[in-house]
Amino acid sequence: MESSTFRSPRVLKAETSSFFTPANNGGAALHPQDANTPTLFRPLQIRDVTLKNRVMVAPMCMYSTNPDPDSPAVGALTDFHVAHLGHLATKGAGLVIVEATAVQPNGRISPNDSGLWQTGTDSEQFKGLRRVVEFAHSQGAKVGIQLAHAGRKASTVAPWLSSEGKKSSVKADDSVGGWPSNVVGPSGGEQHIWAPGVVKFWPPRELSTVEVEEVVRAFAESAKLAVQAGVDVIEIHGAHGYLLNEFLSPVTNRRTDQYGGSFENRTRIVREVATAIRAAIPPGIPLFLRISATEWLEDQPVAAETGSWDMESSIRLAKLLPELGVDLLDVSSGGNHQAQKFQPHTNYQIDLAATLRKEIRAAGHPTLVGAVGLITEAEAARSIVQGADEAQVAEAMISGTEPKADVVLMARQFLREPEWVLTAAKKLNVPISLPLQFARGLL
Repeated sequence: MESSTFRSPRVLKAETSSFFTPANNGGAALHPQDANTPTLFRPLQIRDVTLKNRVMVAPMCMYSTNPDPDSPAVGALTDFHVAHLGHLATKGAGLVIVEATAVQPNGRISPNDSGLWQTGTDSEQFKGLRRVVEFAHSQGAKVGIQLAHAGRKASTVAPWLSSEGKKSSVKADDSVGGWPSNVVGPSGGEQHIWAPGVVKFWPPRELSTVEVEEVVRAFAESAKLAVQAGVDVIEIHGAHGYLLNEFLSPVTNRRTDQYGGSFENRTRIVREVATAIRAAIPPGIPLFLRISATEWLEDQPVAAETGSWDMESSIRLAKLLPELGVDLLDVSSGGNHQAQKFQPHTNYQIDLAATLRKEIRAAGHPTLVGAVGLITEAEAARSIVQGADEAQVAEAMISGTEPKADVVLMARQFLREPEWVLTAAKKLNVPISLPLQFARGLL
């Protein structure tokens, strides 16, 4: 006799969220160990964090936080960021990295930038970040945060307010929440303005040795707060002409103390920041470092005068990363001097990543490498990381095709195509899980 009791199936709530949402995990391969599943859609474990695929959302400044220095919500992520980053999490990205987040108030690019310098877990900055993390986790994505200090590129207004659009910047003065007298760099003075005569920036003042040490501590404190907010991955921003990049380069670092001069001294702040963060966060949390692998100043007069940060420098730094506890090198380029000369093309930064990965592996180091820049097509992303999975090493050796990187990072492509991960899986014939609420439109 059949039971007269009938129970309807129940929609399962995501366990990690305080609000109701179905538990999602879009973008995860249904058969990750199948020989036909490309590396792009195979899980990747970094320390205690497992990413469901090798696609990462690179940090993108949105210039959309409260700029009022007297408001407790200054620099705090808002509902906009929950919608923006949460949507990318819903649509299948393995790791969503929160935009460059300043570790000190004067480390913001603009007054409208994200920050995480307020102490305590009851601050608006902490609570805003936690909301983004909570939603992204409910959709099956991991969350990273890029900790940054803008250095001499600080205190400008949002780029869309520039009279010349992308070609120029406008200085942010006190009337819009800027800090003209507290823009800082490794070296100071009018000669160290970013691109004088071309774009408009404030002249930096030189950080004292004590202030440099305060910057190091600020990175560590922000990292600790980020982890308390639930962030899975910390990235140090050492690229694009911002403060740490300015210290690395002999073009912008003319100091005579222990943070200037030799390669060892110029890299000291990056080494100290990495060491301080690693000591401040749990051992299972991955640590990334983004660098400009080259300033693109080779053969330029300024490089002949002072030297520059180039691929040789990056290779030397990359080989130091394991002892610093850095797990992944995120390879970008340029942005530290207006005399840079390069022609962007599909592989212009992918080739840099490939070179660094080869050097790292030749040195016997396990540091992972991320490729970023002009990655838009599924097949291109697939080819960049194919064979990087340990289970596919033999396959790569047989084919003679060495992976160029271990993960791919994309930013603007996600602005154009938020569902990129889902469409890439379809193009590559990879069966994946779909976000439940969108599945009917994606099948």
